[in-house]
Amino acid sequence: MITFLTILVGLTMLGVLGVLFAGMVGLVKGDGNPARSNRLMRWRIILQAAALLLFAVLLTLLRS
Repeated sequence: MITFLTILVGLTMLGVLGVLFAGMVGLVKGDGNPARSNRLMRWRIILQAAALLLFAVLLTLLRS
């Protein structure tokens, strides 16, 4: 279970990083699509929350 949660935390962190880079590439290109930018921001926030939640669960399991 701990190994599975560790992998999930890593994957969600990579997901956050991927969405962040996609948003930065959109800014650099200057395509100016605000709907895409907002969608990427929403996904980044959701993935960050999931990563923090999984990390908290992982730490709780490691303490017990």
